Amino acid sequence: MVTFKERVRGVVISTALGDAMGAPVEKLSYEEIKKMYKRVETLRTKWYKEDYPADMNLGRKRGNGTVTDDTLMTVALINVYNKEKRHIDAYDMGNEFVKEIAFRKTYIPEFGREALIIDRLFYPEKYIFMRHVLANCEPREGGIGNMINCGAAMYIAPVGIVNAGNPKAAYDEAILFAMGHQSSYGLEAAGVLAACVAKGFEENVTVNEIVETALYFAKDGTKNAIRDLTDTAKKLRSEKADMDTIIATFQSVIEKYSPMKDDVHRKIEKVGVPSNHYTPSRLCSIEELPMALAFMVLNDGDYYGSILDGINSGRDTDSIGVMAGVILGAMYGDSVIRSEDVELLQETNKMNLIQAADQFSETAKLIIEQDLQLNEKRKNIL
Repeated sequence: MVTFKERVRGVVISTALGDAMGAPVEKLSYEEIKKMYKRVETLRTKWYKEDYPADMNLGRKRGNGTVTDDTLMTVALINVYNKEKRHIDAYDMGNEFVKEIAFRKTYIPEFGREALIIDRLFYPEKYIFMRHVLANCEPREGGIGNMINCGAAMYIAPVGIVNAGNPKAAYDEAILFAMGHQSSYGLEAAGVLAACVAKGFEENVTVNEIVETALYFAKDGTKNAIRDLTDTAKKLRSEKADMDTIIATFQSVIEKYSPMKDDVHRKIEKVGVPSNHYTPSRLCSIEELPMALAFMVLNDGDYYGSILDGINSGRDTDSIGVMAGVILGAMYGDSVIRSEDVELLQETNKMNLIQAADQFSETAKLIIEQDLQLNEKRKNIL
């Protein structure tokens, strides 16, 4: 039997693993990854921008297990829970979470020095600071007007942990919290991923049950994208399709919900050109969560197989790796992760991931115990 502590370790370490595995090839297409790397299968991968001029790689470093904002934001959220020791919502996004990302320095692996997390964040994540601090918004309206992307889903896994075994509560809390950051299908993905992580804590849960949970809670385009991609994955698995066929088919299916395809770079030529990319929609979905679930189905829940196929598929490679990793990490615990990978992640990023996970597991246990006590009181109402 996998213990609660081992599952929490599995989620936390898998966040860093999927992030660091995918970071060196983020934004490359499947064909570009295949041409440059054949296939990424290790943390010890050289970043394709490593030898670029500083104005092109922004003086950052990646590769050799270096994590990015996915992991930094996840740890920040864990820190919020450790301080508050209760369930959270958008008011916590506008309070303690803002303090974590914009006022408290931490080691930023890509910089190789201590800095504020906000100095590393992409614009839609900096939007948290702009809305809650500069605009002094009503916290539950913080996500309105933001670019719709995977920014909230990529770090939402801790919400699934504090609601382990209760996917409905995880979905609800993720929505209540992340609405301070995201809206539309970006917010929806955060809720669904948290539900999947919570489901992953159930003993002997299967990948099919994880997908069923995702479909039960998902709405609109997110639900349809997950259904279409996971159904496609089952078919391709039965046919033993090759990777070229799998990626081409997956990307053809997701195009209906995320039409940008490989056009993920921001260029001056795109300025002023009308587009529905990243705008609110009931018909669209982010790519990362449906793709992560599809690779889990394709690989029948194999841990490394699912993550590696995800990061080699191109585009937002690190976040696909994170999303597959946190669900499978909850299912299997940390024993499925190679010890040499854990050691490299901790050394490169100056993070004690095991210690962080164990501390958070105690916080999560406390919150869950409070829920159970409340449920006992509710029984007296009937």
